[in-house]
Amino acid sequence: MGKSSVQPGAIIDGFTVGECVHSGGMATLWSVTRPDITVPLLMKIPRVSEGEDPAAIVSFEMEQMIMPRLSGPHVPACFATGDFARQAYVAIERIAGKTLYSRLSERPLGYEEARVIALKIATALADLHRQNVIHHDIKPSSIMFRPSGEAVLIDFGLSHHNQLPDLLQEEFRLPYGTGPYMAPERLLGVRDDPRSDLFSLGVLLYFFTIGERPFGETETLRGMRRRLWRDPQPPRRLRGDYPPWLQEIVLRCLEIEPVWRHPTASQLAFDLAHPDQVKLTARSERLKRDPISTVWRRRFNGNPTRPKAKSDVAAQLASGPIVAVALDTAEESAAVNEALRVTAQRIMATLPSARLACLNVLKLGRITIDRTLDEEGRNKHVDGLVALRHWASPLKLDENRLTVHVLEAVDPASSILKFAAANHVDHIVIGARQNSVLRTLLGSVSAKVAAEAPCTVTVVRPPRLAALQGVENADRKKPDEARA
Repeated sequence: MGKSSVQPGAIIDGFTVGECVHSGGMATLWSVTRPDITVPLLMKIPRVSEGEDPAAIVSFEMEQMIMPRLSGPHVPACFATGDFARQAYVAIERIAGKTLYSRLSERPLGYEEARVIALKIATALADLHRQNVIHHDIKPSSIMFRPSGEAVLIDFGLSHHNQLPDLLQEEFRLPYGTGPYMAPERLLGVRDDPRSDLFSLGVLLYFFTIGERPFGETETLRGMRRRLWRDPQPPRRLRGDYPPWLQEIVLRCLEIEPVWRHPTASQLAFDLAHPDQVKLTARSERLKRDPISTVWRRRFNGNPTRPKAKSDVAAQLASGPIVAVALDTAEESAAVNEALRVTAQRIMATLPSARLACLNVLKLGRITIDRTLDEEGRNKHVDGLVALRHWASPLKLDENRLTVHVLEAVDPASSILKFAAANHVDHIVIGARQNSVLRTLLGSVSAKVAAEAPCTVTVVRPPRLAALQGVENADRKKPDEARA
């Protein structure tokens, strides 16, 4: 395997090499073109000369295996790869703009801007994890943004694919990654937990809102191991105006034990999208680090984070879905809502990490002027929120697993579909009443949601026995009403 002699003007598998865009320690990036590809391209070529780090070669092999299997707006499109027998390379889409690293000098960012950036990154991670990949090197220089706004993750040389051999773990004993962003479990050899990426995102969010990293700049293994037992300074100790909801999110991401973090990137994105719905715990008001007695107990009495049997990334994500249940709070929907409660209870009981989002849509008129108050002077939006919480109270869910949302829309079905898409809902549960001539002619909300939703949909009807009993009860009342 000789040294690469790539020069501008060279032809590699139909690609014409242009200028060298970047020369790094492990690889070089070249602009390239190919007649049948219209988008701007980059070719990444590894350094393979004598004396180069063997881990760089293995890392590049991982990138060659993973990149062609990825798709979607949150990763660069991959067009071709070349093997080491002739010329190793990966030809990918060139994303316009700079990485998040270019904004380091602007920190600390405003809280709202930092929230939006973190939301975009969490959304990208959720999409990546659904493709069975854990990034393992989330940091400012591995994140870009498309002109349309989506976050794009780059540099997959340290990544883990649940369905491919993990060459880095098989061939090396030391953890590879960027020290300040590395999750505690990574130091113990755990590479198959997607919540490691959430830890790294927590570090990044702390860094951009505080101005310094939560665990300092240390790159030594000894220094990094301290995070197995030592927590960071709470953000509110360093910035008195730090929002409690943001500290709740950041410190939850930075928990030592993965199980204490958000179950999935989708649930983290949900919290970032709805800061007013974040359930505050003691984390949100913390002003001091854990007492030294707690630190010593973690260090010398065994740390809860330990290597475990290989997990299934897809199974872990499936155990913590976001479930949305769409309710009509009108009195005539009581039977349907009871059936929805029974269905939701069964789902949440079997998925202890799932999150339930209860939705109600206030239907707006297409022409009429809508009023926020009902005939009795009560706020319809507030009443909707109260009704949703009342409906959910028998489920006895932990507050971290429940949110309520009143949407306002002319088209209820479209509103539900938009909510599901924006919040990466995995499962919609919606009720359907009995058939009627109007519903047959115009179509029902549940039918449209079931036909167009990007996720699983369960349509629930009230039990037939209950419906028949309702008719019988109505028939019994008629003679009495006539006598009255």
